[in-house]
Amino acid sequence: MKTTFRTSLCLGVAPFFLFSTPALAQDIDEQEPVSAEEDEEDDVIIVQGTRSNRRVQDEPIRVEVIAGEEIEEKAIMRPGNIAMLVNETAGVRVQVTSPALGAANIRIQGLEGRYTQLLADNLPLYGGQSASLGLLQIPPTDLGQVEVIKGSASALYGASALGGVINLISKRPGDEFEAEVLANATTRNGQDLTAYAAGPISPNAGLSLTAGAHRQSGQDLDGDGWLDMADYDRLTARPRFQWNGSDGSSIYLTLGAMTEERVGGTLPGRTVPYGTPFAQTQDTERFDAGLVAETPVSDLATLNLRASVMRQNHFHRYGAVVEDDRHTSLFGEASIAGENGATSWVGGIAFQQDGFRSGTFPAFDYTYDVPGLFAQIEQEAMLDLTLAASARVDFHNEFGTQFSPRLSALCRPGNWTIRGSFGVGFFAPTPFVDEIEAAGLSRLEPLGELKAETARTASLDVGYADGPWEANVTLFGANIENATRLREIAPDRVELVNIDGRTQVRGTELLLRFKQDGFTVTGSYVFVDASEPDPSGIGRREVPLTPRHTAGLVGMWEEHGRGRIGVEAYYTGGQALEDNPYRKRSRPYLHLGILGEITLGKVSLFVNAENLLDVRQTKYDPLLLPQRTPSGQWTVDAWAPLEGFILNGGIRLRFGGH
Repeated sequence: MKTTFRTSLCLGVAPFFLFSTPALAQDIDEQEPVSAEEDEEDDVIIVQGTRSNRRVQDEPIRVEVIAGEEIEEKAIMRPGNIAMLVNETAGVRVQVTSPALGAANIRIQGLEGRYTQLLADNLPLYGGQSASLGLLQIPPTDLGQVEVIKGSASALYGASALGGVINLISKRPGDEFEAEVLANATTRNGQDLTAYAAGPISPNAGLSLTAGAHRQSGQDLDGDGWLDMADYDRLTARPRFQWNGSDGSSIYLTLGAMTEERVGGTLPGRTVPYGTPFAQTQDTERFDAGLVAETPVSDLATLNLRASVMRQNHFHRYGAVVEDDRHTSLFGEASIAGENGATSWVGGIAFQQDGFRSGTFPAFDYTYDVPGLFAQIEQEAMLDLTLAASARVDFHNEFGTQFSPRLSALCRPGNWTIRGSFGVGFFAPTPFVDEIEAAGLSRLEPLGELKAETARTASLDVGYADGPWEANVTLFGANIENATRLREIAPDRVELVNIDGRTQVRGTELLLRFKQDGFTVTGSYVFVDASEPDPSGIGRREVPLTPRHTAGLVGMWEEHGRGRIGVEAYYTGGQALEDNPYRKRSRPYLHLGILGEITLGKVSLFVNAENLLDVRQTKYDPLLLPQRTPSGQWTVDAWAPLEGFILNGGIRLRFGGH
């Protein structure tokens, strides 16, 4: 009788957060993907991205965690970047934004990729609005876990987290020296070499170093003279320092450096349909530094400090146009967190500055200064019921004062987990929508009077776990106001405007997992219904490049010290297309893969086959357009893989450790 009462109470509380806004509630019929909740006896996973440092199963805010062995698995599938690591999370989609260079961003639950905040150890080391190539320049070598927060997280992280947060948590040095070297090669003439080393330098301090060298030769797979896979050479390095005091104090320091040369466009001697060559290149240099520190200030409170700085230089070439620019980011935050019985809280101040300077088109220069205040409180209202409220006020120098609240509830009666969440957030527009990232600034009019993009997001999540079985159902929705889009004003000119009307996203995610004796089978399904006002001004249309149906089935056997074998199948349904003369809707496709790794002591040998059916967009239609778009692009949007079947394999060597 007691369990029945708690369940009904939770089911009453969670929908309150989901449907507390009538405009959002009337249309919601979908779900937010669900993460696997760790069983009570399993290893404890502490979530860092929500500021409360709770176990993942105790967090009122829905957080999906990619941990340990799954990161290792994805690292041997794609050692050069984290795209595959996050792309195979239900409700998260990596969308190619520039087929010429392979650039991509992260879309969470159907929302635009620019709304996703990419963090490293809770720091915006890649800027307030990460460049779309940034995702492809981060190796997974030293990651300990990845946290995914879906829906508006502006209450936690401000303007850049309108659609959600991807937080990359690095490994920390242990009490023994450990190191790893991984070498990988692909059948598309790509090579990766990564190394990680960490160890103590004193009883309370440790150092780690991650470094990588990655290259890919350009590939024209359909013989049209245009590179389907860009050529690149990249070097990365990241040292880290960790100190832990006996009184609970800690200091974490990180430095990062990356340089890359990337070449796409036409091959030497080949031309676009206009009869001229069109090389598209980008040289990148990025440097960053970050600090995370905390110290107790009383028996009930802790002072936390976070700070980071980033500078990224770009040298672009778009045919005859050369663009030289610089992105900078400066961040600082001080907060005090405490706990008193059933109540935990945190409050603080923050400042973030994001800047852009163009040596070629200075009319697009901007500097956003955003001081802010934030607070969060969590209350264990009764047994198995936790309520959370957070709010942030940002004083944006261009878009005024913005208030971003978020309410969440967690109820855990027996084997059930029920969460409800509602949040409001905003995004400060910049010139860098997907089309401009792909084609440059040369055809864009100087920005006029734009409004901040705002969103209301909500989710209701119901999970059940019993023994080896776990199941989750999530409903999610979002209403976006003042979304920005490009509008054609001449055959070779575009402008960025706020569209009239509301963009709506409604969705459902389903997950079923069985895990026992080293075997794990996971099935997932995601439905997304995303619509926006039609550019013609009449009616509504589907949001382009947003598949309504996606599904996955993954099976893995793994035994520590021996190896692993895995198979995966991912289905992507049809997508509405824009500015594509060859079709208005994409073909659905199936992606199949198989992975094998054998471990012999400290040596592991691996092989991975991706896209066994050799699905490739250029098998169906050309990638090149008959003529250049008003924004300057020479290719259609990527709606399917461009690289086809790829086989990769290599060796992983481990030293030291347990």
